[in-house]
Amino acid sequence: MTLHSVKIDVDFPTKIDQLGACTIASPVRYRQFTSNHERVLYDADEKRLARRIATRRRVISFEEGGPREKIYFDPKELTVGIVTAGGLCPGLNDVIRSIVHELTFNYGVHNIKGIRYGYAGLNPVEGWPMVDLDSNRVRRIHEDGGTFLGSSRGPQPVETMVDTLEKNKIQLLFTIGGDGTLRGALAIYQEIQRRGANISVVGIPKTIDNDINLVSRTFGFDTAVSEAVEPIRCAHTEAEGALNGIGIVKLMGRHAGFVAANAALAQGDANFVLVPEVPFELEGPKGLFAALQKRLKHRHHAVIVVAEGAGQDLLAQDAACDPSGNQKLGDIGVFLKQRILAHFKQQQVGITVKYIDPSYIIRSVPANPNDCIFCVFLGQQAVHAGMAGKTGLLIGRWNNQYVHVPIASAIEQRKQIDPEGTLWLSVLEATGQPERMVNET
Repeated sequence: MTLHSVKIDVDFPTKIDQLGACTIASPVRYRQFTSNHERVLYDADEKRLARRIATRRRVISFEEGGPREKIYFDPKELTVGIVTAGGLCPGLNDVIRSIVHELTFNYGVHNIKGIRYGYAGLNPVEGWPMVDLDSNRVRRIHEDGGTFLGSSRGPQPVETMVDTLEKNKIQLLFTIGGDGTLRGALAIYQEIQRRGANISVVGIPKTIDNDINLVSRTFGFDTAVSEAVEPIRCAHTEAEGALNGIGIVKLMGRHAGFVAANAALAQGDANFVLVPEVPFELEGPKGLFAALQKRLKHRHHAVIVVAEGAGQDLLAQDAACDPSGNQKLGDIGVFLKQRILAHFKQQQVGITVKYIDPSYIIRSVPANPNDCIFCVFLGQQAVHAGMAGKTGLLIGRWNNQYVHVPIASAIEQRKQIDPEGTLWLSVLEATGQPERMVNET
């Protein structure tokens, strides 16, 4: 749905750690396996690639995912843990189910533990016992939204979490979550390394915001965009139904506006899309109000789609953070509604404003078919990597291939919309909004 953005002239580690030599024949029934030497290019642009080679710069590539002919863990002796953390997201149950099915039916692993309520389930003080997972336990969970295992935010003592893994003889841990979850997974991986423990940590990136770096798409994003289309359509209907009607839809996107941009393109009714990556002002000849007045004068209605993290510089900032360490955002949707009403009242122009915030409805629905399929692939690929003894990585999709990305590289920064890239330029063309709604100084 949205293309990943390749940042030119960058370098970052792509080497994947391995617990040890793989000596056990894989039980997976494949005619062809993937070797550790198969790589997927980070930048597939021919000219830029040629320049790197000509200047003897390192060509960046990822280790390709897939089943290995030899595996590290003995399926009969292995205990696996699965944890989901952070906010809810469509597809969580699908990934859990895919992991359990792959472990059970293709690798013959039958000792699988579900860790309750995120990383809190790895802290005995919290009092959440693990649950045994098998194909019967997960058979219908993909039909529901949310996570069958429960989730939570916030860190737990990393030494305690690794103690719990060792006490329960878990040697392969799957962590399913976004940026905060991946940071927790990295801390667990580093503590395991410090101890020299024989435990693999494999991440599956989850966020409807689609803002995980070095991952072209996260699961849940496609469903979120699909669900966001209906509120935009309703906002358009409400706006058209009144003289000078304005519909405002606030969508999720703390640091990146991928959901807002893609949903606006999908529905085609938005006249203004506001995202965290592109600053805007309200007042002045080039501000949002001036552009909105012009729109109402000619069309008598308007639809504004705004990502939750957009325009935070315009609001009074609160220094408080949530349990995951994210700064609490001001409500840009309510703020816009109030300021728009006040502005047009001052201009003595009658308007009607309808404000829609579907955020928690969108993130709690079951995954759509496209995301369901994607989740199956991610679960399978995660199991292949984990059974081969790979660790400290997440499963991503890059240049139409499933790849292994070091967690440390993925969390160095967040992926965002490129204001000069194809996606944002398409939004500008589709909405007709000004390229910049900022007054020159």
